Amino acid sequence: MKYFRLLPAVMVVGVALLGLKGEGLIRSAWAEEQKIAGNDQLARDTAPLASDPAADQSGDESASEVDVMNALSRRRQSLDTRESDIDMRDQVLKAAEARVDAKIATLKQLQDQMNTLLGQRDAEQQKQVASLVKTYSAMKPKDAARIFNTLPDDVLVPVAQQMKSDVLAPVLAAMTADNAQRLTQKLASRLKLPETPAAVAPTPAALPAGAPPAPQTPPAEAAPKTSK
Repeated sequence: MKYFRLLPAVMVVGVALLGLKGEGLIRSAWAEEQKIAGNDQLARDTAPLASDPAADQSGDESASEVDVMNALSRRRQSLDTRESDIDMRDQVLKAAEARVDAKIATLKQLQDQMNTLLGQRDAEQQKQVASLVKTYSAMKPKDAARIFNTLPDDVLVPVAQQMKSDVLAPVLAAMTADNAQRLTQKLASRLKLPETPAAVAPTPAALPAGAPPAPQTPPAEAAPKTSK
């Protein structure tokens, strides 16, 4: 009888335990379902977005613009470098021109100085030659001729050239034949005789039309010899 009394209590306890166990299973199942749903949402959130054609096109245009900008930047850098090189060459050329101009100015200055010195030398030399001409003109022809025979041409010719002909003639006559001949040739080579143009008779074509021909003058007859 005692076992029959405990049986309902055991059944009640078992039903209670089964209810508790079922509730735990339900909660576990619900939690598992929530976990699965959360994982699916997370997967959807982290999944890569589908490619948008408009977005891809915009990206291509941006890349093209970037390429164009890079190309323009490189072109500008190249032009800047070329302009810098041209400026440098221009400066080098200007510096070279300045140096050349300075050298030309220096050469002109030296040339002027040389011309001045040459003029002074010529004037001094002319004074010396004039003094020698005066001295030899005052000497006797034989004494002057004896000195002329030994003088070098660079001294003898200028002096003889400036002497008067009536003074030089007796000196030449007193000189040796070879020296007198050589001096005469030197003096003749220094003479600048003007060229006499040949008289050209007008040709018939040069005469005006209808004009009579120019009369020809007969040659002068030789005078008859008179017998003494």
